[in-house]
Amino acid sequence: MKKLEGKVALVTGSGRGIGRSVALKLAGDGARVVVNDLDAGPAEEVVAEIRAAGGEAVACVGSVTAVDFAERFVKTAVDNFGGIDIIVNNAGYTWDNVIQKMSDEQWYAIIDCHLTAPFRILRAAQPVISALAKQEAAEGRVVNRKVVNISSIAAGGNAGQANYSSAKAGILGMTKSLSKEWGRYNVNVNAVAFGHIDTRMTQALAGDASKTVSIEGREIKVGIQPAAIAASNQLCPLGRPGTPDEAAGSVYLFCIPESNFVSGQVLVCGGGFGNV
Repeated sequence: MKKLEGKVALVTGSGRGIGRSVALKLAGDGARVVVNDLDAGPAEEVVAEIRAAGGEAVACVGSVTAVDFAERFVKTAVDNFGGIDIIVNNAGYTWDNVIQKMSDEQWYAIIDCHLTAPFRILRAAQPVISALAKQEAAEGRVVNRKVVNISSIAAGGNAGQANYSSAKAGILGMTKSLSKEWGRYNVNVNAVAFGHIDTRMTQALAGDASKTVSIEGREIKVGIQPAAIAASNQLCPLGRPGTPDEAAGSVYLFCIPESNFVSGQVLVCGGGFGNV
């Protein structure tokens, strides 16, 4: 029997990159997955991939920052699969600038995505999780549930990322607080802090050319100068960036029964570089 057989997993930002790998990893071990992306195309592609492999998945398309998203996300899980067992707050991006040039829009966009959205999702999930835990207790059963919040080694501070670093530090505080609140429901709440993972957001730029992606109507510059990547690789004991599948593996560790007595912890997935 697969370790996550029958579990219901909600994964934000799972149409691409790390989130996609997380969704496929959990589905491959038996979880039924609610896939989310800003755009319908990538979300439906992941759903189709999971179903083609014999798994179960549905899409919940839209921005995690929308005021109605959290309730809709939770409702999608309950309506389609009857409950919630795993929540992975993964969706995110960067919008960098030095503080004197950072606008309020830049600040709030990143804080809302990386910190407010997970707060709303977990708040919306609480009544469902509480009711399930009470029902299980009345039946004499113990069911462990899992929350994995995604942070970054940038939580320790990065020049030009006051917004992102603040959000990623904040999610660690939320993780530790919720691990204390939700222990009574048998929920393990942990965080994974990523180092340099090779995704479309962190790929090498060709010369000085800038890449942009459209996020909620904003054209956001992405990519890293090759010299910066070389420097990062030199600092990393493993000498390279991680892959999305390797990143997903670290999330998976917090979702399986072997981590049922681990809560309020932060795992750094950075190839030996970085701490928070």
